Amino acid sequence: MRTKLLAIAMMAFLLLVVAACQSGGPEKAALKSAVTDGAEPSSACDRACLEGYVDRYMDAMLAHDPARTLFDADCRFTENGVQLPLGNEGLWSTMVGKGTYKFYVPDVETQQVAFIGTAREETAKPGEGNPVAVALRLKIRGGLITQAEQIVVRPESNLLDPGRKRPPSAAENIEKMGRPHPVYLEVIPPEERPSREEMIRIANMYFSGLQRNDGKGEYPFSDDCDRYENGGRATNVPLRPGQKRPDPLTEVSYSSAWGCKEQFQSGLMHFVSRIRDRRFVAVDRERGIVFTFNFFDHAAGKTRRFQSPDGRDLVAGPTEPWTWQQAELFKIEKGNIRRIEAVLQRCPYGMNSGWSTYEQGLSEEIQDIRE
Repeated sequence: MRTKLLAIAMMAFLLLVVAACQSGGPEKAALKSAVTDGAEPSSACDRACLEGYVDRYMDAMLAHDPARTLFDADCRFTENGVQLPLGNEGLWSTMVGKGTYKFYVPDVETQQVAFIGTAREETAKPGEGNPVAVALRLKIRGGLITQAEQIVVRPESNLLDPGRKRPPSAAENIEKMGRPHPVYLEVIPPEERPSREEMIRIANMYFSGLQRNDGKGEYPFSDDCDRYENGGRATNVPLRPGQKRPDPLTEVSYSSAWGCKEQFQSGLMHFVSRIRDRRFVAVDRERGIVFTFNFFDHAAGKTRRFQSPDGRDLVAGPTEPWTWQQAELFKIEKGNIRRIEAVLQRCPYGMNSGWSTYEQGLSEEIQDIRE
């Protein structure tokens, strides 16, 4: 009898031990819940930490050293939409110096950070360095960079005559701006901050209004809205002495002298036939900034023929198919877009980001990139 009771007690004890091992205790249960819920561990990066990853990334690229203390062993890397080995291809192979312009967009919620800046790339004469514009996104998991996506806009060059003087590059124009406009640094009061989803919705209205633009949409721009492309002003450009301000009611092409809303209301940008692969990769709710990667298609052909809002038959736009590959950010304030900054370059028509499926790459739908 005593032997039987002892056996039963021993069996009960073993069952308790097995159960405890499987559960892992309250600490393991809490960690499992966090992973299941998609939450970051308590060591998740704050704003300054995320911005620091950009600086460390640029330092690593300059040193041509993708150290395993910074990068996950399976880190995925693309440059200009093409997946490349990390560490010895693209700008990783040719960077010789850092630039002066730095614009960070940290997304604490998704543990990603986006950036627009400049760098120096190797030239024929050692020690000079060509300025290049860089737009990038980094994804941080477990203290390591697991994804690195960048657009590098290089100066126009004559391969047969590299010594020939070239026009100012995107990076040179960007660096002339000095630093991000003070508007971007303004903190939105907590009670006035829209949700992440609402900020993305408002930014997406820019794409919806520009694509096959007809002047009849809803265009949520503030009265002082401005747009900059590759460091150059694309709206509200001052007129030259003696120049007459173009009239949207009589012009046959849009003018950079007009403001954001006036350009859209003109209906003269219909030739932007499709804005696709709209990837919203970082949202900074504290400062009201949304950072996106996207493509502007110009299909040419029949898309060049359209009617203005007042019924005039017009022909405008490129005569051959081509695409802008873009990084674009929006400052959103009180339900309106107040300022826009874009880094862009021409690429083959229909180009893919390297991160989307074929179907996503052609889609005009919102893609909120969280993972």
